[in-house]
Amino acid sequence: MKRPLQAVALVLAASIAGPVAVAAPVSLFDGRTFAGWEGDIDGVWKIVAGTIVAGSPDVRQEHNDFLCTRRQFANFELRLAIKLEGSEGFVNSGIQFRSARIPNDHEVRGYQADFGAGYEGALYDESRRDRILAKPTAEVIAKAYKPGAWNDYRIRAEGPRIRLFLNGVQTVDYTETEPDIAASGVIGLQIHGNAKVRVSFKDIVIEELP
Repeated sequence: MKRPLQAVALVLAASIAGPVAVAAPVSLFDGRTFAGWEGDIDGVWKIVAGTIVAGSPDVRQEHNDFLCTRRQFANFELRLAIKLEGSEGFVNSGIQFRSARIPNDHEVRGYQADFGAGYEGALYDESRRDRILAKPTAEVIAKAYKPGAWNDYRIRAEGPRIRLFLNGVQTVDYTETEPDIAASGVIGLQIHGNAKVRVSFKDIVIEELP
């Protein structure tokens, strides 16, 4: 069967160009320092036994706080482990992405892969549209979530499509339709305010996508 000339040209161009380069996975946390991160590292955020930790189950966290990458990222797959422990209040955390600091404020604006308080595996829009964009069913959360233990979180952002996975279970498959939503930004780790809570993060690895 003859191929149209246009199709032949595309095949030849692809063979000349070669495969599209994909960046190798890179660790965003060396287990010892806050290199590549910025935030309240003299107060809220600490490194304990190779993990990033904020808060305490015995002390109330007054307001949201975020530890953010200095670099911005657009298309990527981010993997990390997160553990949440709390005794009272809105015991919650999350991972910001394609986000930005709000000037002269402790808040961050952008997408959040939510975690805790019944929002495990949900996609929230922090300090922007201020609403859940997509949320798994209670049955999916029960299958995926490990309360009080380390949970593996995976965030895959490709153009307008965002997928979230908790312990290997897909919880969200969302496509952005609003035209003015930022397609790149920092990655941030959150401790939620108004709760006695401790959140821990480790094994933070990113693979940038074309």
